Formats: sequence, C-alpha cells, structure tokens
Amino acid sequence: MSPIVLLAAAIIVPVVVLTLSRVNATVVFLSLCLGSVLVQFMGTDAISAITTFFPHAGNLSESSVEIILLLIPASLTTIFMIHSVRKVKVVLNVLPALTVGLLLIILLEPLLSPGLQGTITHSNIWQQFTKAQTLIVGAAALINLALLWIERCGHAGKERKGKHS
Repeated sequence: MSPIVLLAAAIIVPVVVLTLSRVNATVVFLSLCLGSVLVQFMGTDAISAITTFFPHAGNLSESSVEIILLLIPASLTTIFMIHSVRKVKVVLNVLPALTVGLLLIILLEPLLSPGLQGTITHSNIWQQFTKAQTLIVGAAALINLALLWIERCGHAGKERKGKHS
C-alpha cells in the first residue's frame, strides 16, 4: 500500500468516525494524548506485566502493546461518548476530528513495524509532514484547547441563566 493512501486513511478514518458518531473530537484528542503518556511511562513494563498474567501471550511484540496502550483511551472515549455532540455542532467538530487524525499519525509512526515505518518515512509526503510536525502539534493543541474553553464558557453561561430564571 502506498504511503499516501496510509496517511490519508489515518487522517480520514478518525474524521469520518468521529463526525458520523457525533463524538466530541476534542475529548478524543485529549484521550490520544493520554495514550501517548501511557506509552511513554508504561510501554516497557506493560509487556512484562502481560506475560506475567497471561503466559501464552509471549508472542506479543512490545510495539503491539504500545499501539494498544496508545489507542485504548481514545477508543474507549469514542465508544462512551457516542452522540455527545449535538447535530447543530457537528460541523464545528470536523476540525478537532482532523487534529485527532494528524496526531494519530505522529504518535503511531514510531510504533509501527520497521517495514511499514520504512515505507512511510521514505516517502516525499512524509518528509513534508515531518517538517510541519511541530506546527501541526502546536496548532492542534491550540485548536482543541480553544474549543474546550469555548464549550466550557457556553455551559457556564447556560448555568448562570438557569439560576436567575
């Protein structure tokens, strides 16, 4: 499979899933960040813990366990938050859903098998993507924080109006 198709799928699939299931993409973005923290702090110890409790799971690679650790928080958040976005706000949810796909690519790439990783990293599109990585992560973080704050301000305004009625 070509690197362009893989990268496009990694971006488009989260946008489609989060938009159609009306899941708050900002919360999924933060869950993906949590998954990254889990990989960083638990990744190396997780495989030994798994093989201790499940001796027949010895053929699991460390990268497989790290990919699972990365994806579990975002996957569970997606499942538990289905229909958390009102239909009128679905369009606003597309931009943070796009940031989920972009961050997913950045976080998954170092965890992939060497063959798949080589296929992706030797492409021109990946070279351009890598150059923009800092900008992508910074902009994605700002977009999601701003949307989180705007949403919070909207809820606070509704609560105040309800108390004075």
